[in-house]
Amino acid sequence: MNTKTVGPLRRKGSWGRRVATGALGTLLLLGAAGGGVYAWLRATSEPQRAGNVDLAGLGGTVQVTRDAWGVPHIRAQTDEDAVFALGFVHWQDRAWQMDFQRRVAQGRLSEVLGEAALPQDRFLRTWGFQRAAQSALPALDARSRRLIAAYTAGVNAAQGRGKTALEFRILGYTPEPWQDVDTVSWSKLMAFDLGGNYDDEVLNARVARRLGTGGLDQVTAPYPAGGPTILSADEVGTENAAPQAGTTSAAPTLPETPGLPEATVAALRAHLRAAEALGMQQLPGKGSNDWVIAGSRTTTGKPILADDPHLALTAPMLWYLADVQGRDLKAIGASIPGLPAIVIGRNARVAWGVTNMNPDVQDLYVEPESAKLTSRQEVIKVKGQENVTITVRESAHGPIISDNGGGGLNFADAGPRVALKWTALQPGDTTMDAFLGLNYAQNWADFTRALSRYVGPSQNFVYADVDGNTGYYAPGRVPIREGWDGSLPVPGDGTREWRGYVPFDQLPHTFNPADGLVVTANNRVVPDGYPYLLGNARNWAEPYRARRITDLLTATPKLSVADVQRTQLDTRSLVWEDFRPILLATKPGSDRARQALGTLQGWDGSMTTGSVGALLFEAWLMQLQEMARDELNDATVMNSLSVLNQLRAGGELCARGGQGDCAALLTRTLDAAVTDLQARLGDDMTGWTYGQLHQVASTHRAFGKVSALAWLFNHHAPTPGGTNTVNVARPEHGTFAQTHGASYRQIVDLGDPDRSLYIGSLGQAGSPLAPHATDQMTRWIGGQYLPMSTKPADWGNTQTLTLHPAGQ
Repeated sequence: MNTKTVGPLRRKGSWGRRVATGALGTLLLLGAAGGGVYAWLRATSEPQRAGNVDLAGLGGTVQVTRDAWGVPHIRAQTDEDAVFALGFVHWQDRAWQMDFQRRVAQGRLSEVLGEAALPQDRFLRTWGFQRAAQSALPALDARSRRLIAAYTAGVNAAQGRGKTALEFRILGYTPEPWQDVDTVSWSKLMAFDLGGNYDDEVLNARVARRLGTGGLDQVTAPYPAGGPTILSADEVGTENAAPQAGTTSAAPTLPETPGLPEATVAALRAHLRAAEALGMQQLPGKGSNDWVIAGSRTTTGKPILADDPHLALTAPMLWYLADVQGRDLKAIGASIPGLPAIVIGRNARVAWGVTNMNPDVQDLYVEPESAKLTSRQEVIKVKGQENVTITVRESAHGPIISDNGGGGLNFADAGPRVALKWTALQPGDTTMDAFLGLNYAQNWADFTRALSRYVGPSQNFVYADVDGNTGYYAPGRVPIREGWDGSLPVPGDGTREWRGYVPFDQLPHTFNPADGLVVTANNRVVPDGYPYLLGNARNWAEPYRARRITDLLTATPKLSVADVQRTQLDTRSLVWEDFRPILLATKPGSDRARQALGTLQGWDGSMTTGSVGALLFEAWLMQLQEMARDELNDATVMNSLSVLNQLRAGGELCARGGQGDCAALLTRTLDAAVTDLQARLGDDMTGWTYGQLHQVASTHRAFGKVSALAWLFNHHAPTPGGTNTVNVARPEHGTFAQTHGASYRQIVDLGDPDRSLYIGSLGQAGSPLAPHATDQMTRWIGGQYLPMSTKPADWGNTQTLTLHPAGQ
C-alpha cells in the first residue's frame, strides 16, 4: 500500500528528461494540433465495458455490470469463474498498477525505469520479497491454489485483448503474462508496509549510540500509562494461558547491544531510503481505524462495523471496489488489484474490518565472525545500461541487509554484518488462505478458522454478523522473545533467539464483549498482565485517535449509521488540547508571533481547510518535532507525544547545541513557523488557511515528479484532518501535503447489509483519461459514500459486459 513516487524519479536525472522529451512529449505536441490523438489514446487504452466477449478459460457465462461509479458487480455460476472475472476487470482498469507492484516485489524496476531505480532494486533483491512469495505458493491449500489459477487466467485473458495502458506506451514496453506467484508477491509487500520495526531498530541504534539507551524514551515516547487499550483486562484474562517464564508483557531489560559503526548504520539507512522512495515507510498517522458496535448500542438493534485504513495515497488509488458472486463466494467491499479476494468488506452474513496491530515481527542480528553465510548472485537488468550484478549473503537468521545498501560499498566497508529475521520471510506463509477464507466465512467459527492460516502482516480484525454477534481477533505470527524486547539490534550468537510464536488460541481476541464495543486505532492491544510481549513500549501509535473515537461512540446511547459517519470524519485534535496550555504560555519574539498566539487562543482544535489556527499549529509543531536533530545529527522527526513529554518535563532535547531551555525553544520555533508561513503565503496572516498548504497528494508512482507528466497523472485538493485526528490526514513534514490518509472507508449495517456504505480515495480507473479515474475523490473529501449494495436498484446508470466461454 505504497504511494510515493519512486525516489530517484524525483531527481532531475536522465530518465525524467527522456520522458519529458520522449513519447508523451510527442503525443502532447500532436494533441495540440487537434483532438485526434486524444481520441486515439482513449480508443487504444480504454477497455471494453459493455457488450459480449468470448474468452478462453471460462467455464460458463459471467455478467460484469459496472455501476454509475465504475464498480463491477460480478455474477457467475462458479467461484472460479467469478474470480476469473475479477482478474479480468482488475487488469482492464489497473494494468499498470498491477505490473508496477509486481516489479517492485521482483526488484525489476530498473528494467523499465533505468539506472535511477537501482537503489530500489538493490533493496528489494537483498530482502528477497519475490523469493519469499515463491516459497509461500506451495504452502497454500487446494482451494486457494485453484482460485489463484482462475484469477491468473482472467488477468491474462484481459491482457490478450490488445489494450495498452498509457504508462506502457510512454515507457515503451509490453508487460509479461501474469503468473500465480505474482498474486502472492503483493501480500509480501503488504507485510513490509504494515509490519515490523526494522526502521525503529535502526533509529534506536543511532539514538543509543549518541544518547545511551535512556535516550530512546526521549526521542520516541513509550505508550503512556493509562492510555486506551483495544481489549481490557477482563476481556483477555480468562481466555489466555497463565504467563510463561520470560514472556510476560512487562518490558524486559534492554539487552547489551553490539555497537554499530556509522558506516553500518548508513548502509542500513540506505535501505530505509529506498523503501521510503517506494512509499513503504513507517510514519506517524500511518495505520487505520476500525471499530464494531454491538446491537445493544445501535438504533437498529444489530451491529455496525466501520473501517478506514490509513495508507499511502496514490494515483491510481490502492483499492478497487468490487462485488463478486459465484456459487459460494459472495463478497463485496475493497479488493486490491493483484489479489483474488475482497480484503476488507462483507458477504451476506459476515462483515470484517482491518487495522495494523503493530507487533514487532522483525529483528536485526549482528552476526559474529564465525557465522556461516551462504551467498547468491542477483542480476539486475537496467534499461539503456549494462546489467548490474549484486551478491546477496544470508545467515541462519536471514539476509545480510547491511550489504548492498550503499551502492558501491564493499562488504568490508559496511562494517559488522547485520542480518534481518522477519516472519514474512519464513517458509510456509499461508496468509492468502486467510484472505480468501474470510470471503467465505458464515459465522465466528469460520472467521477464526480462516484467521488461523494468517501469518502476516499481523492485523486487528473486527467482526460482526447478521445474528448480532461481534468480535475481535489479532492473528499472525508474533515471535516469543525471552528477556529482551526487540528495540535494538542484538548479537547473532544464539543468545537472543525467538522461542517460537504466540499460539493462535492465545493471541488477543474477544467474542461478544460485555460492553458491546471494540475500538482499534493502532493503539496498544492489551494491558499489563497479558502473558506475551507483542512489542516494545514504543511500538504503538499515540493514543489520541483511540481516545477520541471511544469518547464519540460512548457519548450517544444508541448509535446510527449517521453517527458512525460523523465519527469517521471527525477532525477535532486532542493533540492541540494537550499542547494548548504550554504553547499559549510562550513568550512571543515578534509582533507576528504575538498575532499568531492570539489566533491560536481562539482556535477550538478543529483541523478544517479554512482554519488559520490549524495551519499555525501544524507549522509550529513541525518546528518542534525537529528538536532532536542537533543531538542525533540527522533529520529525525519526533512524534507529537515525544515533543509534549519534553516540553512538560523541561527535557534535555529542548536545548540547542547544549544551550537554552524549552521556553527559549518555544519562542524560537514559533518565530520560525511564522517566518516560514509568511514566505509561503504572504504577509496577511488572516488569509493563511490550512487548505492552502494541506492538500491531498494522490501521486503517480512513476511519473508523479516528472513535470511533463505530473499534471496528467497526479491529483490534488484541499483536505481537512491531521496526524492524530480520527479523519487522519497527516501533513507531510516540510510540505504540508497529505500523502497518507483514509485510503478507503466502509460502514456496514448488519441490520440491513445492502444499506451499507463505502468509498475510495480517488476512482476505479487507472487511466487518467478514463471517466472513473477521479469521480470518488470529491465525495471522499466531502465525507460522502457510495452504496455498498448488491441490489441493482442501488447501482444507478450501468454498463454490462457479458463474458462467454470461447467456442460456446
